[in-house]
Amino acid sequence: MTILECAAVLEAQQEVMLLTHARPDGDTLGSAAALCSALRRGGKKAWLYPNPQITSHFRRYIAPYLGENAEGAFVVSVDVAGTELFPKGFEGRSVPLCIDHHPGPHDFAAQKLLDTEKASCGEIVMRLIEAMYGGLTPEEASLLYIALSTDCGCFVYGNTRADTHIAAAHLIDCGADYHALNKELFRSFSFARLKLEGMIFSSLRSLRDNAVNVAVIPLEMMERSGATEDDCDDLASLAGKVRGSRVSLTVRELAGGKSKASVRTDGSVDANALCARFGGGGHKMAAGCTMDCGPEALAERLLDAIDEVWPE
Repeated sequence: MTILECAAVLEAQQEVMLLTHARPDGDTLGSAAALCSALRRGGKKAWLYPNPQITSHFRRYIAPYLGENAEGAFVVSVDVAGTELFPKGFEGRSVPLCIDHHPGPHDFAAQKLLDTEKASCGEIVMRLIEAMYGGLTPEEASLLYIALSTDCGCFVYGNTRADTHIAAAHLIDCGADYHALNKELFRSFSFARLKLEGMIFSSLRSLRDNAVNVAVIPLEMMERSGATEDDCDDLASLAGKVRGSRVSLTVRELAGGKSKASVRTDGSVDANALCARFGGGGHKMAAGCTMDCGPEALAERLLDAIDEVWPE
């Protein structure tokens, strides 16, 4: 569907619940909160699904928009690529509308607003809000700046394009508090996070003449550093800091015998194709998967499969 068609669907609703994905990041939360704010301005009753995995790092920005898990509301998923990313407690529910920038069929949604060319879902939501209400408030601009800047790594990831910078400049013109947000999101860390980074770097494995770099983060490492989920934003970018890196694998051990892999590439290797072999997915340069095994076992499975996607 087009932006205007999506706007018409939302305008026809009275109660809207916005759904963010499991282990929510800045894009899903910032985009959903900004759209929630705009819908409220338009006289709608709107709120975010109470995702239990929201960390305090982002909760301060989106707390005013959180609500209850209501059964009768019109549900809009924001930055959710598949049912495996539905947050805890929402499993089994239907989604009439999804807004996303990830590739894939999104078969769970009856209607879809998709733009896989955008670096973040926030850019799509920005255009949608402006189509519906003519402009952004400074609060909405700040929320969308969180979405955009975190999904492109403060404009250093390979998904950053000219129109990404244009969108960021537009958000700044609309009043986004970018100075404070840049400092808080990208330059301020807890002592536990810095200890965790030191442990990750000291145990980093480098293969193929530094082209492949692997970080494995067992629960024991989290405990020794004193780090919590609040300290785990953007850990996936660390292994790729090695000069010459083409693929970086970051594998975290989760509770319950599961492990989650985050794959980042320079674009020469398809991260989505690699993770799809293990039931995951994402973008060509950033993808992930989760499996019922230990972190070392998942890392080895990914390494064994790299040859299948490595360009000749």
